[in-house]
Amino acid sequence: MPSTVIPGLRYRDAHAAIRFLCDVFGFREHAVYADETDPSIVMHAQLTFGDGMIMLGSVRTDEGFAEHIVQPDQIGGRETQCPYVVVEDLKAHYDHARANGATIIDEYEEKPYGGAGYSARDLEGRLWYFGSYDPWATPG
Repeated sequence: MPSTVIPGLRYRDAHAAIRFLCDVFGFREHAVYADETDPSIVMHAQLTFGDGMIMLGSVRTDEGFAEHIVQPDQIGGRETQCPYVVVEDLKAHYDHARANGATIIDEYEEKPYGGAGYSARDLEGRLWYFGSYDPWATPG
């Protein structure tokens, strides 16, 4: 069964974010719905990574939900949450992200408790953590 917890993100330039997340971090477009009157606005998008999914849309001020979310640059580049993405070939993922414009925050590191990980920011400063540790796997 695919994940039932799906992070939702907002981007000022959601179309550019979709391209970045797909080209640099390896997500795939599942669905993208642009505003019919202003195609530069993404009303809703779904991107997949393995059995996981994120949803995203454009930052908008014409809806009440916008009052509850801020962008990283509005709070000094900090985040209050960070999606964790399980990656099979993490070293290749890290090398690809680094070579294609991701801002690496924590370098690739093998962890003493198993697995490896690194963190990076996307084109609008959102923090992502990628790791080879799979919490769904049966404990050894």
